[in-house]
Amino acid sequence: MNGKDNMQAIAFLVGDSGVVLWGLSSRERLRRQCRGLELPVSAAPPDAAASGDCLLLRCDYLFELRTIASLLDRADFLLCDPDTGDIAAARVPGERAAALHALMQQQFVATAQTRHEQPDVIDDTACDGLTRGAPGDLGDYDLTLRRSQPPMLERLDASRAGQLEDQLYGDAYKGITDLVTKWLWPRPAKRLVRVCAAWNISPNQVTSISFLLVVASAVLFYRGEFALGLLSGWIMTLLDTVDGKLARVRVQSSHFGHLFDHGIDLIHPPFWYLFWALGLSGAGETIDIGMTATLIFSGYAAGRFAELAFQKLCGGSLFAWRPFDSWFRLVTARRNPCLVILTVAVLLGAPEAGLWGVVVWTVFTSMILWLRVTQAVSARRQRGGNLPAWFESPEAVRAHPRSHRLFSGTRGAYRA
Repeated sequence: MNGKDNMQAIAFLVGDSGVVLWGLSSRERLRRQCRGLELPVSAAPPDAAASGDCLLLRCDYLFELRTIASLLDRADFLLCDPDTGDIAAARVPGERAAALHALMQQQFVATAQTRHEQPDVIDDTACDGLTRGAPGDLGDYDLTLRRSQPPMLERLDASRAGQLEDQLYGDAYKGITDLVTKWLWPRPAKRLVRVCAAWNISPNQVTSISFLLVVASAVLFYRGEFALGLLSGWIMTLLDTVDGKLARVRVQSSHFGHLFDHGIDLIHPPFWYLFWALGLSGAGETIDIGMTATLIFSGYAAGRFAELAFQKLCGGSLFAWRPFDSWFRLVTARRNPCLVILTVAVLLGAPEAGLWGVVVWTVFTSMILWLRVTQAVSARRQRGGNLPAWFESPEAVRAHPRSHRLFSGTRGAYRA
């Protein structure tokens, strides 16, 4: 549901919680999440004269943005705690909001007083005709983060604060990504996210530092100081992981921040490789700059356009079409895998070989991507519709157990 669709809906917060996660109280987290969906939050409870659509959210539960967005797409729906049967959220018409709000408030008070499970009994007069469901009923596939798992719904408990923070961070991580982001960065990035949250450093401030490091690396590559340039570049890639995760766990995503971050990510890699070539030329190596630049930019652009073509022609993400594509994403010639090639080359004392390694790998992987687009377009014609992600299938766990285990989430991101 987009922001315009939400203009007729209003959110009401039920109860409270003293649990603070990543520096945010429950109420503030919910307010930020609703703001991100352009959903106004009422300061007063609903009354019998309420009109329009209402979304009721209990503050002693932890939701992710996807959970709330999914609820907005459902009418007359109760999201219930699978363990207790309590109503954690409700999407109802205005005339039913007051009765549901009262029932949820009673359940909140009873839970806060006893900390025991409540009977799985729903007041028929308040809930008659409403559909009850669990998080799994809202769908598993997360298109934004390219992973498969039910939307989050967790009861807030001070004794589990650390565990819940780990879950929020893990759930902010893409399942399908490159090998560096997936296996090297989860833990160090989490430490930096924690520092940023403690010092109230915003994602856009982190992105600004990343931009300065992009420029620093380009200058160092141009001067032939490849080792220092790589050091600056690797720090930049780490911060590129930090800003996105910080934005998600602190609910600080913005349109400007998205454009700023993704604009940098999209534009700078081929320029790094060009400045690397110029650095080699300045050091006396015989480099055909025109041919090198043509191969670098055309190969890089071809790969990016292949992804865009798949999205427009077949729907979804190219890297989520089949298990092969998810595995191939680990090493596709994006910035991080190319930095691995350049780093190995410098360690071996062969920076020129590193440049040609990046050029060849970029052209080769882009050719593979276009081959996959061609095959996907043919498959779409036969199917007669958009191509779903492979792990949207209920048979994915059985048919591709290893791939599903690896790409349904990033395990290292959930560890302390």
